[in-house]
Amino acid sequence: MKIWEKIVLLIVLLTILSFLSISYLPSFKKPSSVLSVTTTAIPTSPTATPIPTTNTGNCQIRGVLPDPSCTPGAIDVKVTQNNIDQTICVKGYTQTVRPPVSYTNTLKKQQIEAYGYQDTDLRDYEEDHLISLELGGNPTDPKNLWPEPGASPNLKDKIENLCHDKVCSGQITLSDAQHEIAIDWQTACQ
Repeated sequence: MKIWEKIVLLIVLLTILSFLSISYLPSFKKPSSVLSVTTTAIPTSPTATPIPTTNTGNCQIRGVLPDPSCTPGAIDVKVTQNNIDQTICVKGYTQTVRPPVSYTNTLKKQQIEAYGYQDTDLRDYEEDHLISLELGGNPTDPKNLWPEPGASPNLKDKIENLCHDKVCSGQITLSDAQHEIAIDWQTACQ
């Protein structure tokens, strides 16, 4: 194993351990970088095909939407409304912040188990950013990544592009787009 792979693995393990210890502290206050998302039940799309699960995981997919208690979304605090013209609205920005596949595949494997999917083939899922990188989503926070069933590109990618275009043209604020896509990407920015 190369040194950079060991470092990435160590970061992943430390992130998971810190998340686990924080989640058990009763007086924990969420950092400002975590987008607050209500956990009100949202009806699933009528066209959503249920994903077979073993029901052994802690997370439950809701049609095509991730579990908001496991994947509430997280934003990158370095991206603000005031600097979108130097960050997300610059062509090629997402390639500068996208995490390595070695990180996302390790996380995808853990999250497939957490979601209790029967199909554990990594190729059948996209480790997706709930709040996309093109909307200032946090690139590496596990609360912003989830194993989205199906191939990429997909319908969510089209919604992400629509939201990105609306944010960069000033039709919607960055925070509104982030909030909408975290709550229900199917209806975001429309």
